[in-house]
Amino acid sequence: MPLSFIPSPSSSGFHLGRVFIHVYGIMYVVGITLAVIITRRRWRAMGGNPDLVGDVALWAVPAGIIGGRIYFDITTPADIPHHWWGVFAVWSGGLGIWGGVAAGAAVGIWRVRRAGASGGLFANAVAPALLVAQAVGRIGNYFNQELFGKPSTLPWALEISPAHRPPGYLAYATFQPTFLYEIIWDLALAAALVWLGHHRRIRPWALFALYIAGYSAFRIFEESVRIDSSQHFLGLRLNFYVALVMTIVGLTWFYRAQRGPMRAAEAGPDPGTEPGADASIESGTEPESAEPADSSAHAASNSDQ
Repeated sequence: MPLSFIPSPSSSGFHLGRVFIHVYGIMYVVGITLAVIITRRRWRAMGGNPDLVGDVALWAVPAGIIGGRIYFDITTPADIPHHWWGVFAVWSGGLGIWGGVAAGAAVGIWRVRRAGASGGLFANAVAPALLVAQAVGRIGNYFNQELFGKPSTLPWALEISPAHRPPGYLAYATFQPTFLYEIIWDLALAAALVWLGHHRRIRPWALFALYIAGYSAFRIFEESVRIDSSQHFLGLRLNFYVALVMTIVGLTWFYRAQRGPMRAAEAGPDPGTEPGADASIESGTEPESAEPADSSAHAASNSDQ
């Protein structure tokens, strides 16, 4: 064992009376709450009605959890608890990010368009917020002693108790803290998207496409380090190929979003905005009641509404 290392928590939660509270679940609640708060701020800066964010979250969050669990059950069947309720046991860990994003985004954009707002602009508003939520959620992986990588003696290696070590790795005590790497990457990418949106002319869907590409690019690295159970193909983890494909999809989507023809729905006022916001969107200025833009909102409203 190295002289310095990151210790793992002795428990994945705590008791509140007779009820056991999982930190994993708490972190998801905190992450979702932060995502809603951040998106409300960004959507308001675009001239949109922030109340729409809450309505979208009520539909998109359950859809994302269901989609994420279905993806996990399909791609990592060996990790499903051996009980009749095992396929539903999200509290024990196990949400596939791509399944969650796909299902949540599909339902969320449906609600946005149903409200008459721009799906592409809303997607740009929510992209950095999703990364913050994912980063917070990874703290839950730390408490569950999961999502770690190969054995390591680095000073920041993660100590894993024998009960949580994969078969064949019982002799090793410390491992790569890939959950920590992802936290750092997610927060850095979120900051980069906010900066890019504030300093460049970003069109609808483009920031969301970069979110897909950037996160998936990191997963290419992460999947080459992780040692937890996974389906393999040609010696590589299934999610390695998924990450590779999604990186290409995200980059292609970004290019097409930035270079493709402007649709009429993107060029005109957004009927899903607050009263009095139309003029500010068309002129590229913020409504007086809006908070200062710290994201893609200002650039997007200049070029895309």
